[in-house]
Amino acid sequence: MVSRHESMPVGVVIRRTPGVTRWAKYAWKGVSALPGAPDEVWRELRSDGEVVDIHVGTRPLELWRSEAEAYLAALSSEVPSIFAVLRKVPGAPADRPFDLLLVTASPYEAQDYTEGGDEIVEQIPMPDAVRAWIGAFVEAHYEEETFVKRRRDKRAERHEDGRGDPRIQQPGDVYRSPGALRRRME
Repeated sequence: MVSRHESMPVGVVIRRTPGVTRWAKYAWKGVSALPGAPDEVWRELRSDGEVVDIHVGTRPLELWRSEAEAYLAALSSEVPSIFAVLRKVPGAPADRPFDLLLVTASPYEAQDYTEGGDEIVEQIPMPDAVRAWIGAFVEAHYEEETFVKRRRDKRAERHEDGRGDPRIQQPGDVYRSPGALRRRME
């Protein structure tokens, strides 16, 4: 039996570079994902002068059958990506200002986090192993919905005298003809 839910731990690597303004000491960018990474927080992986790659944390990348369409959209994009949601920690030091809140393969879920403005959503290229795993999940669970054209309401098709919707009572409608008013009174 095929599982409706699957999960894989995925580590997120962000790159810290010097800020370009006096208001931001550092600039941050999600650069890679590490499938099966251990649960470590803020481990420096590589340093090149002032540019530092940091494993900020590991979270489970969960796939749900009901979201298969969203995962297909992620796989079909020009650069297949997963999304890391980072939340600023009030009072945190400047070199560790975020907590890794979520890792998702759904661009729709990631978009929901961009609307509040409290979180930072980083788009990270999907590693090949994760792409194959998500592709197999989508193939097992995605069912394309067939388009069903809605039939018109027969009441809306009947002759309309004047303006306005005849299904809605509009006694003060100045655009109705006197003939329509007489028929209504009878």
